[in-house]
Amino acid sequence: MKKSNFIIPISFVVHILFINLTLFVHIPKVYLNGYSILYYNLTWLITTYSLNFYPTARRDGFMTNLKTFIVLFVIYGLVYFTSFVFLGIDSYTPLYLILVYLQICFLLTLFRVLFYWAKKLYRTKGYNSTRVVVIGKDKNLQKLRRIFDNPEYGYQYMGYFDNSKSNSNAYLGDIENSFSYIFENNVEEVYCMASKLSKAEIQYVMKIADNSLKRIKIIPDNKELFSRAMSLELYGAVPILNLRASPLDLDYSNLIKRIFDIIISSVAIIGILSWMTPIVYILMKIDSKGPLFFKQQRHGVNRDVFWCYKFRSMTKSGTSDTQMATKNDVRVTKLGKILRKTSIDELPQFFNVLMGDMSVVGPRPHMVVHTQQYEGSVDKYLVRHFLKPGITGLAQIQGCRGEIINRSDIVNRVRYDIFYMEKWSLALDAKIVFLTIYNAIKGEERAY
Repeated sequence: MKKSNFIIPISFVVHILFINLTLFVHIPKVYLNGYSILYYNLTWLITTYSLNFYPTARRDGFMTNLKTFIVLFVIYGLVYFTSFVFLGIDSYTPLYLILVYLQICFLLTLFRVLFYWAKKLYRTKGYNSTRVVVIGKDKNLQKLRRIFDNPEYGYQYMGYFDNSKSNSNAYLGDIENSFSYIFENNVEEVYCMASKLSKAEIQYVMKIADNSLKRIKIIPDNKELFSRAMSLELYGAVPILNLRASPLDLDYSNLIKRIFDIIISSVAIIGILSWMTPIVYILMKIDSKGPLFFKQQRHGVNRDVFWCYKFRSMTKSGTSDTQMATKNDVRVTKLGKILRKTSIDELPQFFNVLMGDMSVVGPRPHMVVHTQQYEGSVDKYLVRHFLKPGITGLAQIQGCRGEIINRSDIVNRVRYDIFYMEKWSLALDAKIVFLTIYNAIKGEERAY
């Protein structure tokens, strides 16, 4: 970020100040000794350095590195509570210590909000801007313009050069004239479309940039392959395009999601299923013949088959593994109608989550026969099998649940599942869980 050499040191000092002041005010008996002060400050430095927390790019916003921010809270929280094992807690109760740490988290979050608000306000007034031009015009130019024209990012877009003449106000001339313009107008960043430049021209631009303190960035000739899920990786010096990148490809993301799954499933099993299962069992024996649980083979991550468990909501039939429940389905029992309407029949799947076959949130697992049916007829259907299936998912809270009547039902479900995979975050999981509970209480039209 231009002219922002002090942002990282100032942010670090403010964070350290908040942490030390909070500890000094609320737990002085623990804090006021040399070992404690060194411990809390040194561990913050090590943790933030390990997470590469402070370096920020020009396009960063409040939500950009929010996952790293949450991970930082979790790790430093462990550091904070571990300190009391060695330093003692004196007369402080565990609840009081938790509230102290929550105050630290609140102050750091408040500073983050104010920081990005101030940066946005500063840039919208025209300060801290970077002058940019584009050499070459292809379909990526419009995508770049959406970035450059956003005042929050602080770019001053001067225009573009291309050998195909245009009447556009942004057109600055042919490529040959671009170099003189760059120097005469103090352009700081140059974006080159590889699809419009020869190898010799790109090398010449790179040479000019390297000898004039100009930053040059190459937009590869993508052959229209780019998508929002694509990421660039370096294997040594070889650039590799990952066509189906996901936040869940990262080990720490999977760890966070697994911890989330274990906590939620444990709470559900102990707090709900422990007393609800006997009640459902008694009511089921009164209502209809058959076992308490219904199990069915379904496809999970990487298309692996697992046994999915539910409370039985139908009478035994030969179509249970091939036909989904339909509206006014005669197979559904009286108790089953209530279980399905409230989604209580899905609760035993928390055992699947605890065992690791499923996640609390993810694409709903389909019957084996349906996977075989849709994998060849629905575009990108198998992409949803890159991650664990869930008890609930983004598609479900958007109304794409239950019976598949029209082709659009399964197509939209797949789109939501892929979007979830590409945009996963712990906050999104929490939102989906909350809306699932809300919808179950409110009642859903397609829950039958």
